[in-house]
Amino acid sequence: MAVESQIYPTAESPLPANGAPIADREKAPRTSAAPSPLRLSVIIPARNEEAQIAATIEQVVNAGVAEVIVVDGESSDRTRELARASGAIVLTSAPGRGQQQNLGAQAASGDMLLFLHADTRLPLDFAEHIASTLRRDGASAGAFRLRIAGSGRALRLVEKMADWRSRIFQLPYGDQAIFLKAETFRRSGGFADVPLMEDFDLMRRLRREGRVELASASVTTSARRWRKLGVWRATWTNQLCILAHLLGISCHRIARWRERIDRSL
Repeated sequence: MAVESQIYPTAESPLPANGAPIADREKAPRTSAAPSPLRLSVIIPARNEEAQIAATIEQVVNAGVAEVIVVDGESSDRTRELARASGAIVLTSAPGRGQQQNLGAQAASGDMLLFLHADTRLPLDFAEHIASTLRRDGASAGAFRLRIAGSGRALRLVEKMADWRSRIFQLPYGDQAIFLKAETFRRSGGFADVPLMEDFDLMRRLRREGRVELASASVTTSARRWRKLGVWRATWTNQLCILAHLLGISCHRIARWRERIDRSL
């Protein structure tokens, strides 16, 4: 099932007469780092991430990847400006990680794709881990182990549960930095255009292509959602969303329910 992303023209990302998207390539400064033999494209969906975006981009740009593509979902802050100044190609889209990431993948030139959340930091040797993980026999995709920024036994338990879920059920989430070959992504149909759980849906389809492997290194992601909701409330909210999805409840309905929970805090 092919997934299409609707592109919203702006002054920064206009649409030409034929309707094809134009990236903000001309204003992105170029890095002097040697090109990666991996031809790895890093795709970052973002919305109102001015506090995080520059550091996230600079880490991967300096590693010599093929390109860093930020797909902005109608930010009202300086996310686009800072992303471009940090060396990224900037595209714009309606908000929604699924369609933002699909748009980035359509524009990517690399043989491999890494989907990175704006508040997640990669290990320094992430490129080597991606290459070695995808070389494993029968691997269709991979992700990193999870480390949550912050202290406390509850967060450490969440990390262990994420590793267990990823190893046993091959279901890593987007905050673990999912990576795979571009041809595998296209063959799978890409991310579903849904308001949440696009990563869960894609992982279930990728398991039909082969094993979803877990790298030996960890990413570090922000604890902001756990801090906002409380560790146990955030964890059980996620599990209830998954259960509702498996029972056939639409992702749009689940998203409205989760938004009400977030607004109540």
